[in-house]
Amino acid sequence: MIMNLFSVFDPTTGIISLNWLSIFLVFILPSTYWNSPSKLSIMLMIMIKKLTLETIMHMKKIEPSIIFVSMFMFILVNNLMGLLPYVFTSSAHLSFSLSLALTLWLSLMTYGWMKKTNKMFMHLVPVGTPYVLMPFMVLIESTSNIIRPGSLAVRLSANMIAGHLLMSLLGNNLASNFPMMLLLMWTFMLLMMFELAVAFIQSYVFMTLMTLYSSEI
Repeated sequence: MIMNLFSVFDPTTGIISLNWLSIFLVFILPSTYWNSPSKLSIMLMIMIKKLTLETIMHMKKIEPSIIFVSMFMFILVNNLMGLLPYVFTSSAHLSFSLSLALTLWLSLMTYGWMKKTNKMFMHLVPVGTPYVLMPFMVLIESTSNIIRPGSLAVRLSANMIAGHLLMSLLGNNLASNFPMMLLLMWTFMLLMMFELAVAFIQSYVFMTLMTLYSSEI
């Protein structure tokens, strides 16, 4: 039962595995989507504008906001794709989330230690720390900085896989009980709304935390 339940999130389902192709859906949208200002595109532009203003508020620059807003849209598309039937949830795997988090974190750390070394050392010892505790604060701050990409990746993957596992578990148990399935239909609808909210929230949390991490440099 457990093996069958978790096999939904298996990234390889055969010799010719097409699961990861859902990541590239955003690149094959029809040209009319990009040309004509539909209601969906207008809503997306308003959301992107709001997110850009928020990232500028933290970083005081508009150039890095392009990276973080694009990352938000990329994660959001993959999260929403996972809600469709028979579509692989790529954001539920550490190979997806850890690749994003680790790449951005290494880029920020490399830039910070090469260009702003003194400022990076200042973050290791908070202001007002007693001299006796300074060595311990350096270890604590260094450890918290190192585990940042792992915490980002685990947070995104765990939240995306939790709801899917719950819905799979309920669906498997109710597959043979049709009357009970009809009674619990509203529960599944609420779970779908909850998963939709989680898809947006986790994309926003990932973008916001990376913005805050980059603002420290």
